[in-house]
Amino acid sequence: MKAAVLQEANKPLTIEDVDIIDPRAGEVLVRTSCSGVCHSDLHFVDGSWQLPMSCVLGHEAAGVVEAIGEGVTYVKPGDRVIMSFKPFCGKCYYCLGGRPNLCNDPEIGAASASRLTWNGSPILQFASVGSFAEMMVTSENGVVKIPEEMPMAEASLIGCGVMTGVGAALYTAKVPGGSTVAVIGCGGIGLNIIQGCRIAGAANIIAIDIMDSKLEMASQFGATHTINSKEVDLDEAVKEITKGEGVEYAFEAIGVPAAATQAFNITRAGGTTVVVGMHPLGSEISIPGPAFLQEKKLIGCMYGSTRFREHMPKLIDLFLQDRLDLTSLVSRRLKLEDVNEAFRSMKAGEVARSVIEF
Repeated sequence: MKAAVLQEANKPLTIEDVDIIDPRAGEVLVRTSCSGVCHSDLHFVDGSWQLPMSCVLGHEAAGVVEAIGEGVTYVKPGDRVIMSFKPFCGKCYYCLGGRPNLCNDPEIGAASASRLTWNGSPILQFASVGSFAEMMVTSENGVVKIPEEMPMAEASLIGCGVMTGVGAALYTAKVPGGSTVAVIGCGGIGLNIIQGCRIAGAANIIAIDIMDSKLEMASQFGATHTINSKEVDLDEAVKEITKGEGVEYAFEAIGVPAAATQAFNITRAGGTTVVVGMHPLGSEISIPGPAFLQEKKLIGCMYGSTRFREHMPKLIDLFLQDRLDLTSLVSRRLKLEDVNEAFRSMKAGEVARSVIEF
């Protein structure tokens, strides 16, 4: 099969012929229909996070089941599915506690290192998905079935960016109706946090970025106020909008420690700051200690706190009811050979999401 291979950080991906195994017991083989190009992939391309090389990236995908391994009962060939980059084992501390997004079963990671070979040597499958490829093998617990009426490009985005962003608002922060919130970073994740806050009924949604093009998109997805923090003092602008109080919920969505500090600083006493961005390895967030005497909370977010077999179908229902805009997120539709162009346009801030179609 054709796959885009990352051989070295800060180098273009190359299109190669990669071999994939037949599904083993408990696994499914999926033909890739669409794959979003997510900023999390970029972190490994630019070297801010490291992976064993070489690697097939891509983790935000939808496709059609081609074959199933022994013992698989949840899906059958022909079923349409969204891939999850956090398959659940169903038996660890976190799965048994209802938090499968934090599943830490080491067997899942080990399996992703033994499904692909290139030139006769093993090659890593990123995040148990590896969707920059024509085919994917994953655990039965790494897919969720979707209805026929769900378009594949939009479905693929639920696999990461939409679930993470909307989930950060609905399931991690549990934003209540009438709230005042702020979102720092209006890329793919930030736009979906904004959508999640809108669906939750937030009264004031402040979008913050340094690019006017992204702030325009934020307004389209539900922001009631926008701030270009490169042009104005962020703290003062937020105080003006909130009558000096600060926001009840602030979300950091770009993976920059200074932005997380800013998010905490604009959160009012008793409020909650949610770090959603993927911060570089070794980085630290600086927070003023006395602020915790104001009962301000700083919390993390992994995959929107999703129980994906429950939550992804709910997001599909919202989309089919025209209450969740996924179509406008699909800025560009590209082929696998255009994957490096997708990363370029992402870094330039030209797109909400590029989608690779197979």
